[in-house]
Amino acid sequence: GGMTLLWLQPFAMLVGVIMLSTIGYVTLSTGERPFRAINRHVSPVLGWGWLLATMMANLVWSLPQFSIATAALRQNLLPGLLGEMPDTPATLLVVTAIAVFCWMVVLLYDKGRRGAKVCDLILKIMVGIIIVSFFGVLLRLALGPGLPWREVFAGLVPSLRPFSSPPPHLAVVIDQVAAPYREYWSGMVVRQQRDVMVAAAATAVGINMTFLLPYSMLRRGWDRDFRGMAVFDLCTGLLVPFMLVTGCIVAVAAAQFHARPAPGLLGERDARGIVVQPARKLVEPFEGLLKGRLKAEIGADAFAALSREEVAACIGALPEPDRKLGAMLVRRDAFHLADTLAPLTGSFYAHYVFGIGVVGMTVSSIIILMMINGFVICEMVDRPSSGTLYRVGCLMPLVGVLGPFIPGTSKAMFYLAVPTSNIAFVFIPFAYISFALLLNRRDLLGNAMPSGRKRVLANLLVFPSAALAAIGSVWKLWTGLHWKGIALLLAVVALGAIVQVRRQAAGPRAPA
Repeated sequence: GGMTLLWLQPFAMLVGVIMLSTIGYVTLSTGERPFRAINRHVSPVLGWGWLLATMMANLVWSLPQFSIATAALRQNLLPGLLGEMPDTPATLLVVTAIAVFCWMVVLLYDKGRRGAKVCDLILKIMVGIIIVSFFGVLLRLALGPGLPWREVFAGLVPSLRPFSSPPPHLAVVIDQVAAPYREYWSGMVVRQQRDVMVAAAATAVGINMTFLLPYSMLRRGWDRDFRGMAVFDLCTGLLVPFMLVTGCIVAVAAAQFHARPAPGLLGERDARGIVVQPARKLVEPFEGLLKGRLKAEIGADAFAALSREEVAACIGALPEPDRKLGAMLVRRDAFHLADTLAPLTGSFYAHYVFGIGVVGMTVSSIIILMMINGFVICEMVDRPSSGTLYRVGCLMPLVGVLGPFIPGTSKAMFYLAVPTSNIAFVFIPFAYISFALLLNRRDLLGNAMPSGRKRVLANLLVFPSAALAAIGSVWKLWTGLHWKGIALLLAVVALGAIVQVRRQAAGPRAPA
């Protein structure tokens, strides 16, 4: 999407902060653990759905974190050491070191309030490193060759056009393709834009973050006097850094990659007349895009009947606009970004500063996923969030060490974050709808329940945010599973309704 999607992640995070503020307000007003509150005052189906979806998101999301960290260490930070080693030993060494470091930080958090403060300090330092790293790369690029600032500012204006049409720079090239095959390229671009938009919305505030916030506040001993502080902290400590980091990454990547063919894939020559060699990792994906275009022309059956040599000849004979689009749309990762930045910003900024930011981002995410899962396991069996059981729960996301070894992910480690995010997004409405309903339960909040204009304003912010999440979730279920996905959703809703009717018929009962 280039610069046209710069508005997306700040908007998604703003919606997330609205919901997190609601979660914080409900939790701090009551002092009650949210899982128990949802089960008792809303529905145990929503409560257990929230808890199980959070655990599932923790385990799935840990996979790309280890993959991305491994790629950054081997390709950006230590290419001479880890990059030259065989894949399996180097990857084992990296994932083991990351897992041990993360486990040590989590153990600090379990040592009580002093340990939690040290853990928080480590995370704050890592967040600071992330911000400085990515902002430094952007500043270096801006002071050097410059950025298209008009496009940057235009990209901050929200637009729904990416849901239905390619961005302008790609649309120009698509219009040069023969009419029968434009739909192949435009459809591919729009589908990828939709996936990325859903992924951005899902990861701005994931469902597991909705679980971490209330339990971490309760563990710190916060109460209703901290409600204003919680909102201020979310805005200054979450919204602002997130906007800076994601804005820098999107702007830098768009400036280097958007609507620009990957070097060497089109057989171009450099200033000395020497043919540019493409990056090895991009050749196969580039050919895959062109094979898809060829299938669209001759049909899948005819394509399957071709020999390897015939396929290669047909791909080589495709018109220049098709080949150009394939070279533009091939997926590139942080290594390729650092490689293109090196001549502009210098090797230090391009490889080391950028790589440090990527590693800091992923390692801090792994630590947080481990902490969240500890809370989840303890809450599942109604035990305090500390001790042996908490540590066992924290260990579970270390299944992510398998991420770099999963076949196929090594070719697109960074892009693994997109399908993972889409899976997680399906479950977000469990949390959003639950807390939107809790905000309006007087039997839970008592006098703390908003009233008058405050209640109207709160609901005007909260319910549209929950509705956006629900619409996105239904859309993902439909595009992924079609009627099976909708049937699954209706089954969950029906189950929730049946449980609620039976509970009301049974009358008041003890807390869940």
